[in-house]
Amino acid sequence: MRYETFDQVMASLHKKKRQANLLLGNGFSMAYDPEIFSYNALYDFISSLNDEVMVKIMSSMKTKNFELMMSQLETFSALLKAFDAEIALQDAILGANKKLKKSLLDAIEALHPEHVFKISEASAAACAKFLTRFLDANGQIYTTNYDLLLYWVLMRQDIKTVDGFGRELLNPIEAGQGEQEEWSDLIWGINKSKQNIFHLHGSLPLFDTGTQIIKEQYNENGYLLENISARLNADEYPIFVTAGNGDDKLSQIKHNPYLSDCYDNLSMVDGSVITFGFGFGEYDDHIIAALNKAAKFGTKTPPKLWSIYIGTYSDQDVDYIESITHKFHCKVNTFDAKTVNLWEKR
Repeated sequence: MRYETFDQVMASLHKKKRQANLLLGNGFSMAYDPEIFSYNALYDFISSLNDEVMVKIMSSMKTKNFELMMSQLETFSALLKAFDAEIALQDAILGANKKLKKSLLDAIEALHPEHVFKISEASAAACAKFLTRFLDANGQIYTTNYDLLLYWVLMRQDIKTVDGFGRELLNPIEAGQGEQEEWSDLIWGINKSKQNIFHLHGSLPLFDTGTQIIKEQYNENGYLLENISARLNADEYPIFVTAGNGDDKLSQIKHNPYLSDCYDNLSMVDGSVITFGFGFGEYDDHIIAALNKAAKFGTKTPPKLWSIYIGTYSDQDVDYIESITHKFHCKVNTFDAKTVNLWEKR
C-alpha cells in the first residue's frame, strides 16, 4: 500500500493501536547535508589524500560504493588464501582492506560539522520533533549510521533516551567511608534493559576495549569529535561495521557483544517499523533477516512485527521496493519521504 504522507502513516498506526518504531539509514544524514554525507563526498575526500594504495584500489574497482570495494577485497583475499597465493600478496590485500577502512573512518570524522552547535537550532528542533514522535510513544530507534548527527540532536535537545551506557562506582567501600567517589568510563550494559537507541552498525563514539564497550564523551579536554580524533591518532578504532555484503556484515555483528545485542533487539521488535533513508539495498539482507525474525512468520501473537513502512523519494524507489517485497515476512508499505520535515529548510 502507498501512503502519500508520513502523517498518514502515523495516523494509521495510531488508529490500529500499533507501536511505531524507527529505522534510520544514510538518507537521514544526507537529508542534513548531501555534500558531506554521501558516498561521493567520502570518495572525493579519500581521493584527495593522494595515497598510493587508495589510488590503486579506487582506480581498479571503478566504483564509489565503499561496501562494494570492501566486499571485493575480501572476496579477493579469500581466493588468494584458497589458492595458496604468496603470503606477501595475501598480506598486501589484507593491508589494503584495513587501510580502506581507516581512510573511510578518517573521512567521516573529517567531513563532520565541527561540533554539535554547528547544527542550527531550527534544524535540531525539527529533527527532535520527528524523533520524539517515536520515543514519546515508547518506540525504539534503530540506525545503521556511523556519524554523530543522531547523538548530537538527542543531546542538544535534551531528549530522554537510553543507549545502554552508564557508569560504575569504582570504589564503593572507600566512598562509603567518606572518600571521593571514583567513576568508570561510560560502559555499555548497565542500562541495557531500558535501551531504546540501537546503533546496528556501530558509531564513531563507541569503542571496544576487548573487555568492555565504552562510549567517548565530551569533557573538559575537548569536544566529542576532538576526543574521538585523539583515539584514532592512538590507533584505537570505533565499533564500525565495514564488511561488504549482508553475510559479512552479520558475521562482524555477531562477533561484537554490543552489535549482536542491538541486532537481536531488532529481531524482536514489536508493532511496526517506519524507515527513513534506508533503501534495503543488495548489502542489507541481514537487516531484512532480522525483521523477518521479528515477523515470526505464521504466528499471530505479540511481540511481533506486523508491518513495515518504507520512506521513498521517487517512483523508481517505489518500483524497487515493490520488486523486493517477496523478501519480507510482513506487510510492506511505502510513503513519500519528502513529507518528513526532518531538518527544517535551511
